[in-house]
Amino acid sequence: MLVRHGRKAGTGDAALWLFLVAYSVSSFGTFLNLIALALFTLEVTGGPLGLGAVMAVRVGSGFLFGVPAGRLAARFERRRLMVVADLAQAVAMIVLGVAGQAVGLGGLLVAAAVLGAGNTVFSVSLRTSVPAMVGQDRRVRMNGRLVAGRSLGTVLGYASAPVVVMAGGFEAAFLINAASFLVSASVLWLLPLNTNGSGGERTAVPNGGPRTRVTAGLSSAVLGLVLIRGSDAFGSASHNVALPVHAGAEWPGAPYAFMSWFWTAWAVGAIAVQWICRRTDHGRMAWLGDRAFAAGTVLMSVAFVVAFTGLPIPVLVVVLFVAGLADGLTEVAYLSRLQAAPEAERARLFGLSATAETAGFAAGMATCGLLLEVASPPVVVAAYHALPVLVVGIVLLRLRSRRPGAAGVSPGVAKAAKKGS
Repeated sequence: MLVRHGRKAGTGDAALWLFLVAYSVSSFGTFLNLIALALFTLEVTGGPLGLGAVMAVRVGSGFLFGVPAGRLAARFERRRLMVVADLAQAVAMIVLGVAGQAVGLGGLLVAAAVLGAGNTVFSVSLRTSVPAMVGQDRRVRMNGRLVAGRSLGTVLGYASAPVVVMAGGFEAAFLINAASFLVSASVLWLLPLNTNGSGGERTAVPNGGPRTRVTAGLSSAVLGLVLIRGSDAFGSASHNVALPVHAGAEWPGAPYAFMSWFWTAWAVGAIAVQWICRRTDHGRMAWLGDRAFAAGTVLMSVAFVVAFTGLPIPVLVVVLFVAGLADGLTEVAYLSRLQAAPEAERARLFGLSATAETAGFAAGMATCGLLLEVASPPVVVAAYHALPVLVVGIVLLRLRSRRPGAAGVSPGVAKAAKKGS
């Protein structure tokens, strides 16, 4: 069903809160599975080569489905796309949970492909749907809640993985993950969620200017933001890969406890974003524009580099809180910026973004492990996070030389906004 733009045409608050709960549950299952599937793959294949193959297929399928997912989200009802993605991932997890080690490497590769593709289709469809679900004026607030829900699910999933695996085995972890996908699919199917807007949906000017029918287009500003996002994913791969090694060096007797401190402090910062985003109701986004996204990306990279310098735990917690806060704010700013585009174009932008983010993360994951053989975690993390800082500088310099209007608005958008004011 197509809906008109505006708050009244969006989804009701009760339905939105139920969806957010289901999304958090699904995120919990996903991050629980990340650890369980990696350990299970090592046990089934007997070495890192098999694990590398499974991870490559999972990331590769997500990369390949990026642009197609955008086309699907532009053409079909996104609620159904998300339900199908959830159900496909649930089936894959049920098969692994029931078959156990009998599934073999072939079954693991199939499951990894389904998980990668399903996650991309779901993510692109959800990100594209937010303006239709809540209205353009409340998309920033909704993005903040989605970031908070996923961050909470991330920490709980990571923290519970060892407990679940020790208590019930890998099969229990896979079945719990399947149940989380089924919860998400059921909520999406049963609740009256508006996920597709009408052709007449208005487009918000990203930095708080007059709202009019403008087309963001594949402008230099938008492509620059996508490039920054891809480089940020590349840098983020380094602290994900290097953290277990660093934790073992910092706390040899309890590396997992160190990792729990690390991710919990980060998550608290990311969860705090939803309260900050309350300031942006009614489209007041001047403080959360392109420059804020770029500055937040730099701050996040610097914070993660500092977090690997052997700080005392109290100082480390503060630094990681800042990293989480910057991480959450940059994601909200980025999603809200792309969601300002017209609906059909928005879906394709998020498909392109998914491809860039997955490619950056895959490249980082593939190379970081090799560098850790010859360099320490702090050096590797600093080197990898230097890339997004460099890309931010290059993009801002290029946009400044081309941008005749207000900071944070591409020339085409600034010109259209001036005509509409």
